[in-house]
Amino acid sequence: MKTQSAKAKGRRLQQWVRDLLIEKLDIHPEDIESRSMGAGGEDLIMARAAREKFPYSIECKNQEKLKYVWDCYDQCKTNSGKLEPLLILKINNKKPLAIVDAEYFIHQQ
Repeated sequence: MKTQSAKAKGRRLQQWVRDLLIEKLDIHPEDIESRSMGAGGEDLIMARAAREKFPYSIECKNQEKLKYVWDCYDQCKTNSGKLEPLLILKINNKKPLAIVDAEYFIHQQ
């Protein structure tokens, strides 16, 4: 994939998360912006009002090499019945991570 296409793919994910936060948490659109691709730091820049509603630092990754995570999440979802799937991932020398559906997570805030 060309660099420009990869950046556009990542930018679309950042904008999707931004729009979801605006819609679900009633954040003013001027209080949250998607950082340009390649810039250092958080992917979404939030004003104080937005940070008070959603006190998280967001990093967005839209890459095929992460496919294994979705395979694991699909298994979790299959086994969850009527409960919300929660996937816990761990690799050597790293802390475990919790994975939940993004829309579910943001709606819970």
